[in-house]
Amino acid sequence: MTLAEERAVIGALSPSRAGDFMTCPLLYRFRVIDQLPERPSAAAVRGTLVHAVLERLYDLPAEARTVAAAQELLEPQWRRLLTEEPDYAGLFESDEERDAWLTQARGMVERYFTLEDPQRLEPAEREMYVEAVLDSGLLLRGYIDRLDVAPTGETRIVDYKTGTAPGREWEAKALFQMKFYALALWRLKGQVPRMLQLMYLGNGEILRYVPDEADLRATERKVEALWAAIERAVRTREWRARRSRLCDWCDHQALCPEFGGTPPPVPDREPGLSARVNRRSAADEI
Repeated sequence: MTLAEERAVIGALSPSRAGDFMTCPLLYRFRVIDQLPERPSAAAVRGTLVHAVLERLYDLPAEARTVAAAQELLEPQWRRLLTEEPDYAGLFESDEERDAWLTQARGMVERYFTLEDPQRLEPAEREMYVEAVLDSGLLLRGYIDRLDVAPTGETRIVDYKTGTAPGREWEAKALFQMKFYALALWRLKGQVPRMLQLMYLGNGEILRYVPDEADLRATERKVEALWAAIERAVRTREWRARRSRLCDWCDHQALCPEFGGTPPPVPDREPGLSARVNRRSAADEI
């Protein structure tokens, strides 16, 4: 049984949906309450593809984890994604556009090998689903790309990003996701992770952070404050739009008051509390 089935909880939150609410409460409403469909972007699907390649790279024996072997995984993983999501084929207007997209994915996979040597690593977990219930009753859940465990027992949370490393003004937002995972693991296992590591395959940079209990307690307060704000929005039916540069990539501009649109009536649906998400979606590959 999952934690959601064993204990009564007040709600569930993932780092992606928490990020949605912080970015724009109306976006959270459209995705979680209205459950409006969205068309995955080519960039998001490329992230899904690269993540799948790096996950399966570690299925190979250590000595076989080479750049060439990783590149050979790209085509079969792309075919698998197309089988699971046939609509992905419509992302490209021509074979040339698709081939250029695949070339970019190959470049990101190759860049990964400049950041670390996979022959020297044996991850404890890959695509690790975690869920933990806070004392408040809020369930935290999500997928961690990779968990490394040292012989001494210290843990490192690793996340692959197929974009470029953020400027200083965006670092806190990037680290929030990692602190969210660290908080979940801490509450689940009673151990503060030794290192949080974001690997940006778009430009070959690594962002590292060493958390402590004070960090994670502050993250817990922030997460619980976010949930209180979500509950207030559910109760009042007020989901405010918040304009930002990220609006350029939003599928819902036609319904957004910031762009002259009118949202549909709020459905009588609260944030879902299914016990487990099936798998991370392309929309989560940021």
